[in-house]
Amino acid sequence: MTTAETVQPAAAAAEPAEPAAAPGRARRLPPPGVLAATAWLAVVALCALLLPLLPGFDPLHGDFAHPSAPPGPGHWLGTDASGRDLLQRTVAGARASFAVAALTVCVGLLGGGALGLAAGWFRGPVDKVIGFATDLLMSVPTLILVMIVVSLRGPGLPVIGGLIGLFTVPSFTRVVRAVVLSLSERGFVQAARMIGTAPLRILRREVVPHVAPIALTFAFTATTVAIVAEGSLSFLGFGLRPPEPSWGGIIAEGRTTLGSAPWISLAPAAVLCLTVLALNYLGERLRSKGSPA
Repeated sequence: MTTAETVQPAAAAAEPAEPAAAPGRARRLPPPGVLAATAWLAVVALCALLLPLLPGFDPLHGDFAHPSAPPGPGHWLGTDASGRDLLQRTVAGARASFAVAALTVCVGLLGGGALGLAAGWFRGPVDKVIGFATDLLMSVPTLILVMIVVSLRGPGLPVIGGLIGLFTVPSFTRVVRAVVLSLSERGFVQAARMIGTAPLRILRREVVPHVAPIALTFAFTATTVAIVAEGSLSFLGFGLRPPEPSWGGIIAEGRTTLGSAPWISLAPAAVLCLTVLALNYLGERLRSKGSPA
């Protein structure tokens, strides 16, 4: 053995070994923005679910001794012109907005997901028919048609949520179709075809598991669209009938008192804006994390 050969093992032995990762080491925390957005949505959702269960919760009860009272003890967000507590009405409005958003996402995800799978997998005439139908639906002015239907059928959460969900179907369809077209050329899908696997089985076992995370990520965008659309309809008078609370309706009620009692409109508007901002931020983070480098 030469001198160089003996020096190399000695030098290697002298180098400090990298410390092994502790098996119980905590994972790195998410970015502060993700924590803040998640915490805000969790607070709003828990308030919407739990506060209405407390005794004394009545967003329709008016404290006529304190109309348009500013925020303070007893009424932490103030009261409206009829003395109704704005905190309770904002919480009840959150329930309405989330109910519309949930129905919208269900309709858009199920309808658009099924159409996108069919268009991307079968292609040809099926793709053309579905593409024409989605283009036609996207050309319809959404809010105007919803206002017409609400005027004829009457306002209600199922009607509003179903109609808004119908107009999110084309967006879900395009997202899912693009992913299916990309997956259909991948090796594992081609291999499943070559061995004679049934198309529905390939869709269920190979395609849908890859499509679902992307479609669920896009659901954040659909949720913000539903919340903003429901707020806009309520603001224009085509949402829930007063005095039933909704964020847009409460904002509209405070229009005439913006100079003397701005908190009537600003409180629900701030909650609405922060909720939409949190949903958009989380959706963008999920999209950037799932996109290829």
